[in-house]
Amino acid sequence: MVLKDTYNRTVTNLRISLTRRCNLRCIYCHAEGEVDPKEQMSAGEIAELMRVGAAFGIRSIKFTGGEPLLRRDILEIVRAVPPGTEASMTTNGTLLADYAAALKEAGLARVNVSLDSLRRDRYAQITTKDCLDSVLAGIRAAIDAGLTPVKINMVLLEGINEDELDDFIAFVRGNRNLILQVIELMDVQGCRFHGDVDGVERDLNERAKRIITRRMHHRKKYCLEGAEVEVVRPLHNTEFCAYCNRLRLTSDGRLKPCLLRSDNLVDIRGKHGEDLEDAFREAVRRREPYFR
Repeated sequence: MVLKDTYNRTVTNLRISLTRRCNLRCIYCHAEGEVDPKEQMSAGEIAELMRVGAAFGIRSIKFTGGEPLLRRDILEIVRAVPPGTEASMTTNGTLLADYAAALKEAGLARVNVSLDSLRRDRYAQITTKDCLDSVLAGIRAAIDAGLTPVKINMVLLEGINEDELDDFIAFVRGNRNLILQVIELMDVQGCRFHGDVDGVERDLNERAKRIITRRMHHRKKYCLEGAEVEVVRPLHNTEFCAYCNRLRLTSDGRLKPCLLRSDNLVDIRGKHGEDLEDAFREAVRRREPYFR
């Protein structure tokens, strides 16, 4: 049974925050929109919700955090993904070298790696940790394990990394297993480092050999010479909302219909069977575009 919200948007993607814990302290972190979370969900609870989601037409799941690889039961969770459902993960990459092969064997399809600077001093400035070498090793291990394409998530930060766009394009150029995602900074926690995404898009539009409009969110993929670059723009973007197919689960067990809202969550703690199914339906019913 496929679920649609009242705006006729079909929900096919579930984004699961596995933990609020993280071994980095990025200056712009929005923590997947979680507010004052309590205990994190167990592997069994997550597995049950994934089964319910699959029965309702969920075809792809993305594990996020915090840092999902801090969960000791991460492989158990990945193994519990229902057959026919694609599973991917967003990670900061610092622990990925140790986990990449096992994640692939457990059934993970691919990874997104958060990497906002290729320069050691800037990376440390953004994350408060000197872990750049570990992240680069994690990217290499992910490619070797077949967790591809590896998407490099670069959040554009004014006055910090805006001048590194060409460096990142060079980093992915010539490697079909790498895609660069330039991401607009979310307007949360008073973060003031909003980069010029308009300028980036104008530049990419002039340089691209081909431009593809993706089905999801109608976001653009710019095909440069030997490199693919996507621009992710969630702010003030009616198309981003109009084509949204995503439902979120917070690490403490609440279904979140919209990343940008925290006043319409549906608590699923302690719910099983039909009660859990009803909670899933209610969360979809509460979905509405943030930008119209």
